Amino acid sequence: MSQLKVLKKQELLEISGGAISGTMINAFVRGINAIIDLGRSFGTAIRRIQTGQFCR
Repeated sequence: MSQLKVLKKQELLEISGGAISGTMINAFVRGINAIIDLGRSFGTAIRRIQTGQFCR
């Protein structure tokens, strides 16, 4: 079994995490999905204008 090493404050400050985290990937995917949804809504609006089908 490995033992935990106690780090000094300076050693903790020198630790750098990974360049890409799960949070960043999640935010990126949500952004892409938002753009896709906007495009879908915009395309639907254009099609409804062309065909003259509006909600009343």
